[in-house]
Amino acid sequence: MKRKFWLRYSVFVFTFFVSCSKNVQEYKLDHHSPIYTTYAAEINHSNFIIDQGYELQYAIADQPFGFSSEQGGDFFITFKSDSDWVYTISEMASPPLITNSYPNLVTVELQPFKDLLCRVDFLVESSNALLVDIRIINNLSEKKNLEIISFYNNDYSPLDHLDINENNAFFDSHKYPDSWTINHKIPYHETFKNIFTVSDLHVDIRFLNSDGYSPKHPQATLKNFVFEQPNPEIPDSASILAFRKRYTLKPNQSEKLRFIRVTNSPNKQNMLNKQADDLEKIHFENYLNESKQLFKSIENNYSFANEDIELLWRSSFNMMRQVFYPPEGNLSNNYYVFSREPIWGWGHGGQVFHESITMLAYALLDPVSAMNSQRVYAETQHPNGYINYRTGAYLNEVIEHNGQLTTSAPWYCWLNWEVYVMTGDKEFLKEMYASSKAFYNFYIATRDTDSDGLCEWGGHAVLESVRDGLVAVWDEVTWPANLDGVDINSMLVKEAKSLEKMARELGLEDEASHWKNDYLSRTQLINQYCWDEKQGFYYNVDKRDNDFTYSKPNDLKRDEIIGFLPLWAGIANQEQAKSLVEKLTDPNAFWREYGIPSLSAADPYYNPKGYWNGPVWVEWNFLIMRGLIDYGYHKEAKELVQKVVNGMLSQLKANHNLWEFYSPDHQWGGYHKTYIWAGIINRMMLDVGLVTQKD
Repeated sequence: MKRKFWLRYSVFVFTFFVSCSKNVQEYKLDHHSPIYTTYAAEINHSNFIIDQGYELQYAIADQPFGFSSEQGGDFFITFKSDSDWVYTISEMASPPLITNSYPNLVTVELQPFKDLLCRVDFLVESSNALLVDIRIINNLSEKKNLEIISFYNNDYSPLDHLDINENNAFFDSHKYPDSWTINHKIPYHETFKNIFTVSDLHVDIRFLNSDGYSPKHPQATLKNFVFEQPNPEIPDSASILAFRKRYTLKPNQSEKLRFIRVTNSPNKQNMLNKQADDLEKIHFENYLNESKQLFKSIENNYSFANEDIELLWRSSFNMMRQVFYPPEGNLSNNYYVFSREPIWGWGHGGQVFHESITMLAYALLDPVSAMNSQRVYAETQHPNGYINYRTGAYLNEVIEHNGQLTTSAPWYCWLNWEVYVMTGDKEFLKEMYASSKAFYNFYIATRDTDSDGLCEWGGHAVLESVRDGLVAVWDEVTWPANLDGVDINSMLVKEAKSLEKMARELGLEDEASHWKNDYLSRTQLINQYCWDEKQGFYYNVDKRDNDFTYSKPNDLKRDEIIGFLPLWAGIANQEQAKSLVEKLTDPNAFWREYGIPSLSAADPYYNPKGYWNGPVWVEWNFLIMRGLIDYGYHKEAKELVQKVVNGMLSQLKANHNLWEFYSPDHQWGGYHKTYIWAGIINRMMLDVGLVTQKD
């Protein structure tokens, strides 16, 4: 492979660092900043089966600077000048600073020594390719001896069949699917061919074999085998690869070193060298400019209450964009998953309605992509109107239970209408009205088994209800299919209202009138049976007799978050809304420090770090916020959003991630990170004025 390409950059390096310094003044983020720092390939460079993302490691003082992943290995960068080895972040002259961050790339400025400026450009170029540029400049008035010592290790998998050829290291790595992936017959590879290559022929590549396991004390181990011991005979398996490059830098001299990693399936091993060769020729700045162009509208067209709000806004868009894949497999439209790094079972299977609420924020960035994500449901819809519980390029998950197929909670028609409002695309509206109508008719035909006009959850009812674990009523009273639910019926009111609006927009007045009669009838039944005047709250009812007792008197009167859905659906009258808001703003129940919990804090089943028995689920807080706004409670809506923002910011500052849910009482996020539906916070901030669109 040719290794002279880096010379072409040398004449630009000084100018590059000057421009970098100018950019730093605009965007200069240390490890205390609330910024999302996980990276994966841009949508059109992504592939589901072979896909690797990375997380920036720049915040842990006693660890080296670099990039890590759960299964794909870690790449760290250290520096040595004479006898002074800067191995950890705390040993650097100045802490790392992020100067650019987008879904697939990040630029970090380092100062390992007082007069040595270093810039690291990190790019996940595609699902199977990684590029790291290290640029250095000596600001001393005298020469400086410097060594860049980078190393790759993988605690998850040894480096098998290692072969080193000049500045290339070839090896096999492994990833093993979890039981969910295997049971759902989602395609995967277990063994991968890899090439790690460096742009300079004069790089000393070392390796350490320790029986396939990474050492517990890598710094001491590195010191021994990089600085003191010659390489032994190349083993069949290794734990660490180290790359050592020596420089003697003249005053103001600059250098650049590029690392490339390419991974592929065994049957494509012959493509490794070609792809690595192609990556030698690319310019990081081209990818950076493409990202800036994509994000231009959401970065430049809005004003923010403060810098933290702006960084949460940018972080959420980065994460939402990052979890999208292009059309592939069974799908002709782009689709999303919940997380790409780390990759975990059902979070990597495909999309569902309740996660798609995030499209009401994501459409601000890419309206076409948001519409196409909704089209995924239409293109896989069954002839009878049924839509899968979860849909992906390689998954149509239906979950049959007691002879019924499980679908996703009915937010479909509403989402299609809201996406249309944001995009104004009439063709999308026509297409999705037909699909929405078919889904709604299927749903009400199969989910009202006692024909009383109120529906109950069907299929695997716990999964279909969204609230799929540690639910007070499900766990301590009865299975959800035994109840006429205030949650499901509130959603169906909103679905029918959305169908009415779609029909009127399309000039279908008779159909619009039909949908109106439908939701008026359901609204009357909800208020008749699910509203409790004494408690001033809505509850599920026993479908056998429509009261609040299933086994014990009033055992269904549990103050759960679903009791506020009639605000969002427009079911409550003004007096009922007043009672709901009084209960909502009780600090001993729902008005907690970091948002609305999924169960009242006064309930004995409450756990702020549980699942559906306490934590703050951001999308459900979004629904409540929308209800508050619709009923004129703007002050409370803004205060609610600020509470949720504060909780999310605490975690972005602490661990630089966005979480499945958050504690209402503590600065804590769990249990799954890089979770798409947290991105709805951007729409929440926009709706209450924490973010405002410029004129």
